[in-house]
Amino acid sequence: MSTPNSIEENEIVLGQGMGPLKFGASMDQVRALMGEPEEIEESDDEDEFEHQAWNYLDEGYSLYFDREDDYRLSCIETDHPGMRLFGESIHGRSPEAIQELMSEHGYTASETETMETGEMRLSYEKEMIDLYFDEGELQFINFGVFINEDLEVQWPS
Repeated sequence: MSTPNSIEENEIVLGQGMGPLKFGASMDQVRALMGEPEEIEESDDEDEFEHQAWNYLDEGYSLYFDREDDYRLSCIETDHPGMRLFGESIHGRSPEAIQELMSEHGYTASETETMETGEMRLSYEKEMIDLYFDEGELQFINFGVFINEDLEVQWPS
C-alpha cells in the first residue's frame, strides 16, 4: 500500500485508531492494509507488557500489538506531518494550542511532564493519548485503545 495521504487516513480518532487503522485489528489485517513493516521489534524481558512493535519508518508510524490482547493493534505512535485530530492539522503546534483544541472537544484533564531528554509530554490519561513537544512544537504522539476503570480494554465496535 502506498503512504496514506488523504486527510481521513491521518485522522486520529481517540480510542478508535487512525484512518483505516482500527484498534483491535489483527496483525494480518494490518499487514493487508499497510504492507510489511520495515522492522519488527520484540519487547525486552524487562518490559511490563510483552508486545511487538511494527515500524513503518518512511510513513512515520509505529504500531503496537500486545500479547495479552492476542496481538491485536492496541497502540499507534506517529510523527507523520499530516496527522490530524478533530479535523485539524496538529504537527508542530504548541502545547497551549493542543490543550485548547482538546478543551474545545470536552477534554480538560491533562498533565505535563518534562522528560530527561528535554521534551515535554502532554498526557490525557483517560483518553489514552500522550503528545510530545520539542522546543514548543508537537513532534509525535502515542495513543491507544481505551481502557475502563476495571482495566478492561474497550475495543471499538
